[in-house]
Amino acid sequence: MFLHRLMNFSNTGRNVTTLVVRDTLQTAIIKNVITVVLCISINYINSTLVHTFTKHQVFNMNPRYILYIHLVINDIILLTLFTLVQVLSYIVFTLNVSLCIVLLLMAMCASINNPLTLAVMAVECYVAICFPLRHSRICTVKKTYAVIGVIWMLSSLSVFPDLFVSLATESMEFFHSRVFCLPTNIFRHPYLKEKRDIVNQVFLVSVWIILFYTYFRILATAKAAATSAKKARNTVLLHGFQLLLCMLTYVYNLTLDGLILLFPKGVLAIRFAVSIFIHVLPRLISPVVYGLRDKTFRKYLKNDLFCSTCADTKQHKRQKTNPL
Repeated sequence: MFLHRLMNFSNTGRNVTTLVVRDTLQTAIIKNVITVVLCISINYINSTLVHTFTKHQVFNMNPRYILYIHLVINDIILLTLFTLVQVLSYIVFTLNVSLCIVLLLMAMCASINNPLTLAVMAVECYVAICFPLRHSRICTVKKTYAVIGVIWMLSSLSVFPDLFVSLATESMEFFHSRVFCLPTNIFRHPYLKEKRDIVNQVFLVSVWIILFYTYFRILATAKAAATSAKKARNTVLLHGFQLLLCMLTYVYNLTLDGLILLFPKGVLAIRFAVSIFIHVLPRLISPVVYGLRDKTFRKYLKNDLFCSTCADTKQHKRQKTNPL
C-alpha cells in the first residue's frame, strides 16, 4: 500500500494503547525538510511537463503524450499525498477517520493507475511499430481518453469496496474518531486485506504479460533494423523498469521487516529511508525517462523555459529603464 507512517503508533478505535516511538525534534525537522524539498522539486518538474503538454497542441493530439501526462499526474497525486500525510503525522499524529479515508482512497486509486497506464503505453508502442498503417485509426485521441476513463473505473472498482465494507461493518462513532492514518487502521475487516492482495496480484500479472508480449513482438520487428522499432523496444523495457518500481510498494512491509530484523536499533531511520526510496525517488523516473528522453518534448520544454526566462529578463530591464 502506498501510505505508511514513520512512527510505531496506531489507534484503531478499539481502546488499544501502544508504545509511541518518536524522533527528536531536530531529527523530525530534518526528515520532513528532506521529504518536502524532494516533493516540491519533483512536483515542480512534473508540473512543468504538464504545463508544456497543455500549452502545445502537438501534444494534446498525440495519444502517446496524453498517456504519458496521465502517468505524470498520477505521480504528482501520489507524491503530494505521501508528503502531506507524513508531515501531518509529525504535527498532529492522528487524523479524522473520514479525512484519512479520502486521502487513502485517492492514493490507492493513483497507485493502481500507474501500472495500468504503463500497460496501455506499451500497447500503443506495439501498435505503432507492428501496425503502423492502422495506428492512426486504432490509437485516436478520443479512444485514449476513453481508455484513461476505463483505467480510473478499474482502480475505483478495486478500491471503493473497501469503503463500502467499512461503512457496513463499522459504527458511526468510528468515522468521527481519530486514528493514525494507515490502511490497516481504517479498512479493518480481515476480508479486505485478502481482497487487496488478490487485486494487486491480478493487475500486476496482467500488466507483466502485456509488457512481455509487446516487448517480444517489437523485438521481432526491431530485427528488421528499423530505428523506431528499436526505440520502441527500449521504451517497453523502461516500462518494465517502472513496473518493478511500482512493485516495490507491495513489498514495503517485507523490506521494512527484514531490515529492522537486521538492524533493530535503527527502526525510525530504516522506515524513513525505505519510504523515501520506495515512495518518493521513483517519482523522478517519469520526467527523466519520457520528458527529457523524448526529443519533441525536450525541444518544447526548453523553448518554454528559455522563453519564460528571456521574457522575465526583458520585463525586468524595462522596469529599470522606466520605473514609472
